[in-house]
Amino acid sequence: MEIVPVIDLMGGDVVHARRGERQAYRPLSSPLCRGSAPADVVAGYLRVYPFTTVYIADLDAIMGKGDSGPIIAELRRGFPHMAFWVDNGLSSLDGCRHWLQRDLGDLVLGTEAQADTNAIDGLATEVTADRIILSLDFKDGQFLGPIQLRDQPQLWPQRLIAMTLSRVGSDTGPDFALLDHLKTQAPGKNIFAAGGVRGGEDLVELHRRGISGVLVASALHAGRIGEREIAAVRN
Repeated sequence: MEIVPVIDLMGGDVVHARRGERQAYRPLSSPLCRGSAPADVVAGYLRVYPFTTVYIADLDAIMGKGDSGPIIAELRRGFPHMAFWVDNGLSSLDGCRHWLQRDLGDLVLGTEAQADTNAIDGLATEVTADRIILSLDFKDGQFLGPIQLRDQPQLWPQRLIAMTLSRVGSDTGPDFALLDHLKTQAPGKNIFAAGGVRGGEDLVELHRRGISGVLVASALHAGRIGEREIAAVRN
């Protein structure tokens, strides 16, 4: 099972995400790094474990207040062997194509940003299709986005994120019922859990249920997930 650390970018800083309430996010304070600068946070993660992928939520872009592209490009230069998954709220087919041409990483399309299925449909037949990840976004038990994207798994790319926003930073545990449902709905897809992971026991349970990977932040910063817990589900 792959462990993917998360950085949430806002105003040039990495912020502490909690329950999807973005207006309340504040710059990260963590024992893993000396400050909230993105490069420092990524370096802090790498002192915990040799991660190969980092998920980036470009919150400024998602909220229509800016673009963290230059910061992500700097991270690409500073960590050339690292893969980046980037959610920046894109929804138009042309916008997705343009972003992929910038070669900043793989593109995460969040269902909360989609008005229809056009971007997913259009990208599915292009040479960059393997660089697309779909984030199925949920908050307080409600699906965020077009119902067609929830109910038509034939539209889904190979990699899926089950994003339970109301559990992010909450230490309430993953939404195992949702994950089991998605496993049944889309057998053979790679499903990544996001939101609520508390520690090593949750990793083991996700692994037991056949989840391909998990996005984590709070549990890493709090020291509840470290090299030993990661190795238990990687070996």
